[in-house]
Amino acid sequence: MRILLAYDSLSGNTKMVADEIEEILISEGHEVVSFRVSPLAEYPLDEDFDLYVLGAWTVDYGRTPPDMKDFIAELAVKLKNVAIFGTGETQWGMDFYCGAVDRMAKYFGTSYPTLKIEQMPHTEQDVADIDNWVKKILALRSGIK
Repeated sequence: MRILLAYDSLSGNTKMVADEIEEILISEGHEVVSFRVSPLAEYPLDEDFDLYVLGAWTVDYGRTPPDMKDFIAELAVKLKNVAIFGTGETQWGMDFYCGAVDRMAKYFGTSYPTLKIEQMPHTEQDVADIDNWVKKILALRSGIK
């Protein structure tokens, strides 16, 4: 599959998750176009992808960061086959934990499971969760149950 992996990261936590996801996707034989969203970036939005994987940290009481919102606006249409991941901190309360993930998933109406990581992927369980999530979204996109 050809996969677009776009993410926004403030402190590097979401980038670490994105890097792990990209590594797994490539090891599974997929072509990955990966980038951090940025106001100055030019995105390959005229290209076709089989799966879109979007990731973000959460800002301001459960909101999506402005750069990711701008990227989503540039998409011009609500994509199908979108999987969402992100990082957050439970110290701000469960109502806001990874709120950007929930908001993006709702916006796209995705049927793919979401992935939420507390801060950075620093435990073996985090790495296993990322690996399992990637395998689930690939299976769903391939039509395997």
